[in-house]
Amino acid sequence: MSIERPWLAHYPEGVPPQIDVNQYASVAAVVEEAFERFRHRPAFTSFGKILSYGQVDELSRQFAGYLTGTLKLSKGDRIAIMMPNVLQYPIALFGALRAGLVVVNTNPMYTARELKHQLEDSGAKAIVVLDNFASTLQQVVADTHVEHIITTGIGDLLGAKGVLINFVLKHVKKMVPAYSLPTAVRFADALSQGAPHPLPKVQLGHDDLAFLQYTGGTTGVAKGAMLSHGNMVANMMQAGAWIGKNVKPGEEVIITALPLYHIFSLTANGLVFMRLGGLNWLITNPRDMPAFVKELKKSKFTALTGVNTLFNGLLNTPGFADVDFSRLHLTLGGGMAVQRAVAERWKKVTGCTLAEAYGLTETSPAACINPLDLKDYNGSIGLPIPSTDVAIWSEDNQPLPIGEVGELMVSGPQVMKGYWQRPDETAKVLGPDGWLHTGDVARMDESGYVYIVDRKKDMILVSGFNVYPNEVEDVVMQHPGVAEVAAVGVPDEHSGEVVKLFVVRKDPKLTVEELKKFCHDNLTGYKRPKIIEFRDSLPKSNVGKILRRELRDEKKTAAAS
Repeated sequence: MSIERPWLAHYPEGVPPQIDVNQYASVAAVVEEAFERFRHRPAFTSFGKILSYGQVDELSRQFAGYLTGTLKLSKGDRIAIMMPNVLQYPIALFGALRAGLVVVNTNPMYTARELKHQLEDSGAKAIVVLDNFASTLQQVVADTHVEHIITTGIGDLLGAKGVLINFVLKHVKKMVPAYSLPTAVRFADALSQGAPHPLPKVQLGHDDLAFLQYTGGTTGVAKGAMLSHGNMVANMMQAGAWIGKNVKPGEEVIITALPLYHIFSLTANGLVFMRLGGLNWLITNPRDMPAFVKELKKSKFTALTGVNTLFNGLLNTPGFADVDFSRLHLTLGGGMAVQRAVAERWKKVTGCTLAEAYGLTETSPAACINPLDLKDYNGSIGLPIPSTDVAIWSEDNQPLPIGEVGELMVSGPQVMKGYWQRPDETAKVLGPDGWLHTGDVARMDESGYVYIVDRKKDMILVSGFNVYPNEVEDVVMQHPGVAEVAAVGVPDEHSGEVVKLFVVRKDPKLTVEELKKFCHDNLTGYKRPKIIEFRDSLPKSNVGKILRRELRDEKKTAAAS
């Protein structure tokens, strides 16, 4: 299929059309180069403790030694990491990758059912788990392939202060439910047992798996996207080429509030900025917004990644406007649609444009990013990044002309190898020619900018007309009395479906009538919400993405009962 690439003419100055993915054989090779190059620079900080690149090198070597020398794990064995953003995460991550293991990133908020599925499905032989979540593991571990358990507390690498933190979390705040895992080894003991073992010599290439990154849990059974070392190296280099001249190696401080077990944060913060010698400022609990703002005031940060709800939450937290934004030059939004009202307010408060990016777990994740010299929010997810092709296809898999709306398709070296042990699911999304079906409805303009219209499965059909929730939500967020909103379709005997809004109020006096009038003035008839329900909060995923499906399912459950 011949591809028009109008986006290349609109690339920022200095961004190449292609990257050389053969520059590195593996993620481990990239990491080891950073350890050498930035040895004395700070790499990660959490709760006031800073680890240099040299220290992360040494500690991850010890962990790799433990995995291969003590536990006798081999190249290709899977290890689950079930931790939020704490210093132990990068040590376990880099140790596992240097040992040639496949990392299974595991959401610490999983229920026992979800955890059991992921451990069983991946065949993980080992798991590193934070004490706070070990009781969940205890419920299911006997039914999995896990042979080795490593436990750790939030304060374990923080010295004397860490002892106090662990005590308070367990005994005062009661945040560590009692558990019994008699064979478990403490993280610190694993490091000392690994220290005498040499760093294993593992040959890694582009086809070797680096991650099983689970996705799709909100749409059915979670599937493990097989992300190879080649996929991850490609995406690090693509994103690195894109931000190129906008960053200074060894001088960046990036706020890492999204969990590193999520693909966006893992690649963008944990890997791309590590290759640049940046300092990852780890935020363990970003939902505690007042504490988060206090951290921002200490950090002299230069870059921040997040999802729309995170930016919106910060903007609505007292004290955020007083943060020093003088060094901030890069704000990247992804994971869900960035809303115009949030982006415009972000620019006004911080002076930094909120540039939207787009990706999927299946693309490691970046596929499109807006130019970083963008003056203002433009409603687009940006241009396809180097070595990436993007096309808009019709229902019968034919490329559509510029400006037409269809399914967004992506091809490039960052596209996954497939879903772990699910050839049938792989075949549904990945063609033999390497094109990935994203499930997103989009259009492309004549300059190559891509605009997401909505998720295929979230589309609402009102009397035969397509209504895209993103558009409705974007409009409703312009109302000064609205803090958060979700739009879903609910059954209607006259029009098939109607639009229902779930709204969290910023102004407690906001009424249904006032909001309906606002929608009447700003939306055409069939797009206007027929039902509005006020809520104190909306259901969200682990990274703060609003879960429309849960709101839809509530209605189905209520109707069935």
